[in-house]
Amino acid sequence: MGLTVKAVAVISGADNVKGFIHFIQHTAAGGGEGGFTHVKGRISGLSPGLHGFHIHALGDTTNGCNSTGPHFNPLKKDHGSPTDEERHVGDLGNIVAGSDGVADISITDRQIPLSGQHSILGRAVVVHADPDDLGKGGHELSKTTGNAGARVGCGVIGLQSSV
Repeated sequence: MGLTVKAVAVISGADNVKGFIHFIQHTAAGGGEGGFTHVKGRISGLSPGLHGFHIHALGDTTNGCNSTGPHFNPLKKDHGSPTDEERHVGDLGNIVAGSDGVADISITDRQIPLSGQHSILGRAVVVHADPDDLGKGGHELSKTTGNAGARVGCGVIGLQSSV
């Protein structure tokens, strides 16, 4: 059985956007390839519909979500879908808020570890106002941000107690 590492981000933002995101990294037995991170949580106060959901490079919220920097992209790739070969490490696609403005999140991803060279610890998770076009929208921002619009909520990813 592999090692498990846990992290959490408390989300806050404009217009009463708030919530939490838990990150649980499951490392393959023996520490080899094949591990993944499960992202689970709930965010409220969103407009109904799709919202871009990304890991940004910096865990800096001194100027709100605007100081979290660009998408986390240590491999210098173009923006894409979480299932694309060509994507930023931080590209997690879209979350969906229901008519009540609440998004329940459950994502599994193999490129966002909580340990090692490309760890997302200390970085920020950001929720955007608009849908992420997954790099396929043809807009000038498609290949960098998915044209996902303003940053409406964010939180710094920190280690969580194992208790």
